[in-house]
Amino acid sequence: MKIRVSAVQYHLHTVASFGEFAEQVEHYVKTAAEFEAEFVLFPELFTTQLLSIGHPDNRRQGLPITALPGFTGDYEALFKRLAVSTGMHLIGGTHVVEENGKLYNAAYLFYPDGRIATQRKLHITPSEVKEWSMGAGDSLSVFDTDKGRIAVLVCYDIEFPEIVRMAKARGADIIFCPSCTDDRHGFHRVRYTCHARAIENQVYVVTTGTVGSLPTVDFMRGNYGQAAIITPNDVPFPPAGIMTAGEINGDMVITGDLDLQLLYNVREKGSVTTWRDRRTDLYTDWS
Repeated sequence: MKIRVSAVQYHLHTVASFGEFAEQVEHYVKTAAEFEAEFVLFPELFTTQLLSIGHPDNRRQGLPITALPGFTGDYEALFKRLAVSTGMHLIGGTHVVEENGKLYNAAYLFYPDGRIATQRKLHITPSEVKEWSMGAGDSLSVFDTDKGRIAVLVCYDIEFPEIVRMAKARGADIIFCPSCTDDRHGFHRVRYTCHARAIENQVYVVTTGTVGSLPTVDFMRGNYGQAAIITPNDVPFPPAGIMTAGEINGDMVITGDLDLQLLYNVREKGSVTTWRDRRTDLYTDWS
């Protein structure tokens, strides 16, 4: 089975209303639809663009992170409508939600039939804790789709081998990794570990990040991002394990076809068979 996926290098800039945000989202979705994508990935924390709308009496002052959950209903309605109308699975990056007075960074999967699923970020960076008092999710989900089983792991999550091994053990063949990094160090931490997880587990990893800047939104003034579709490093796949990648910090959408049969083939008779050869007599089998 082949699955066509697109990833959005979402350009952050100041907007004046939710309507402007919605127009930008719809532009990217329509672009992916023109390429007949079946899955579309948006980056982590891209809805912080809504904070740039600012206070009614002072548009030069961005809203605080605690205001973002107030947009949840509109955000969900927008992506649900677009998923249903296009027939695509939309991974709506992440959006900050609130529960019992605590903020969580939640990834969303919008199905073409109108269903909505979420995966909260499991590993929270020191800056997310210090600046935003963000809480951590407490469970890993894998999602069944009519195109196969996937997982969505948010940015920092991909840097932890155990959680990706768990996702693969539960049948995920594709890991979607929405990210948001503000400099080259953070970007390469995520990017290099995406490659490592693809090699270790013989899965595809689709990742993307935010680009542009939000001058009035605290901790979103710097963004350094690039989308990429990452494969295992073996003969059937492109050299260096990169199917395709965007231009760093460009405003664009990338698209590629994932052949699941190739994964199954290399797991059985590849140059290396890392999934099959794990030493469960020496360390925990996460399945």
